[in-house]
Amino acid sequence: MDKVSQYVCVFNHFDENGDGKISASELRQCVEAIGGKLSWKEAESLVEVLDSDKDGLVGLDDFVRFVEEVEEEEKVEDLREAFKMYEMEGCGCITPKSLKRMLGRLGECKSIDECQGMIARFDLNGDGVLTFDEFRVMML
Repeated sequence: MDKVSQYVCVFNHFDENGDGKISASELRQCVEAIGGKLSWKEAESLVEVLDSDKDGLVGLDDFVRFVEEVEEEEKVEDLREAFKMYEMEGCGCITPKSLKRMLGRLGECKSIDECQGMIARFDLNGDGVLTFDEFRVMML
């Protein structure tokens, strides 16, 4: 099952009355069914934020956009954690020295020159180090 089909399946589960939209009530019931808590006010606020056509309901497009934004946020957070492992000097970037050290911990012996070359391929501003944004481009 592809990603879009999975989104449609979940959306249809939330859309209890089958009208092609998710109401605040339906959203609240589904969250509670999976053990979560969502007050009426929270459900209404969430629907209001997600509702692009301002009809008071969440359509499939709104739902897909929301799920994909959440997935993207989770990916970025995972990348931040990985970045922190390589960024060991407290400078907010990956240097050839910190890259060499981390690769050594992973069992790969690289010289500083090799690490400089690895960084240079993704060093968008040419400063010799990788910022988080450059690291993100490299990883995605």
